[in-house]
Parts: sequence; structure tokens; C-alpha cells
Amino acid sequence: MAIWVASAFLTMLVYLVSLFLRIVLYPFDKQRRIVHAQCFWWADALLGLNPYWGLEVKGLENIVRDQTYVIVANHQSLADIVVMYKTRMQFKWVAKKSLLNIPFIGGLIWVGDHIVLSRGDFGSIKKIYREAALWLRNGMSVLFFPEGTRSDTDDMNKFQNGAFKLAIKEKKPILPVCISGTRDAIPKGSWVFKAKVNGKLTVLPPIDTTDLKAGDFSRLRDLTQEKLNALAD
Repeated sequence: MAIWVASAFLTMLVYLVSLFLRIVLYPFDKQRRIVHAQCFWWADALLGLNPYWGLEVKGLENIVRDQTYVIVANHQSLADIVVMYKTRMQFKWVAKKSLLNIPFIGGLIWVGDHIVLSRGDFGSIKKIYREAALWLRNGMSVLFFPEGTRSDTDDMNKFQNGAFKLAIKEKKPILPVCISGTRDAIPKGSWVFKAKVNGKLTVLPPIDTTDLKAGDFSRLRDLTQEKLNALAD
């Protein structure tokens, strides 16, 4: 109970701080970089206060800080949102609309100007790719969970095509990120943390798309998933 209460307080606090900074810095922080960075200390605090969570972070040397990426990560748990902030990267989430209903998490998506997807709405899908392309052209990385939804097993779902078509079209490198061990970080059907969860986040070397053509998206997709599968195994 103490962990949940403290986590809720921290999430409310980071939302209020982010909202204040969005208002105060609105004319100066158009990409919401300062707002986004507030989630760095939030993630540190959440991971630090929970004695059941451990996280190993590897591969940060593969990130070039002034490079714009299409970030591709596998998806195991809602905890992946917290884990990804440990990269200290600036990016925009492609987040499903249902997350807006989660108290304060939805607020953080809004104040950070992240990209919201309505599942099953073709118009929404086209819109999010237009938004993502605009962010990429303005030097902001975009993060996709290309499985589309969290996997129910340790095996990854088949990757969808959109992120890879976008990377080729915009000539941005794919940055693969492997997340493992987070599946049980947030208990399903219970609020009791029962066991130690040792998660791992590994950033792989980027995959260049400069010489790829539009029809190469499936090869890029499969190569990326192979690299992540190999690491997850």
C-alpha cells in the first residue's frame, strides 16, 4: 500500500510540475523538452522507492544525443513507460488513447504533446504518422511499440509496419531498444507486489535507413525484430 500511495503522489507531483512548466515556458519550450525531462527524476524516484523493482540499463553509448531516431521497443508492461525514461532521451510517445484515462499519466501525455492513437480508426492512424513525420523533421525522435499491444507471453508479437515505413520515408535511423523482465512489474488482477522483478533495458546500435527504398520496409522490420528477439532470448 505504501508503494502505491508513494507512486501515486510522485505521479501527481510530476504532472503538476510539468503542467506549471508548460504554462510558464509555453513560448520558449515549443517541443516540451523541459517538460519531458521532468519524467527523468520521476522514473528515478519510482524505481528507487520500490524495493521489488530492479533495473539494469545497458547500451546508452549507442545513443548519439543530437541524432533524431525512430525508436522501436518491445512492450511487456505498463512499467515500460517508466523504464524508457532511463535512457534520458528526448522523444514523443506514440500512445494509445486509452492511456489518457489513467489519472495523471494521461495528463503527462497531454502536457508533453505526445502523439495519441485511436485503435481501429484509420483516420487516426494516418494522423499519427503525419504528426510523427513532423516531429522527426523538427529534430524530435519518436518512440513506437511496434507490437501494437503488450505481448501476453515472453515471445514478441509480430511487428507492425508503420514505424519502419516512416523511418525509410524520413531517412531516420531505427534505434532498437530491448526491454525484458518487466512483465510482472505491475501485478495483474492484484495490487500486491509479490516478488522481486529484475528488469533490463538494452539500447542496440542504430540501423541506418539512408540507402533503403520504400519497398524495403519489411526487410527493415524483420531485421529489427530479429535483433531484439536475439537479445531477449
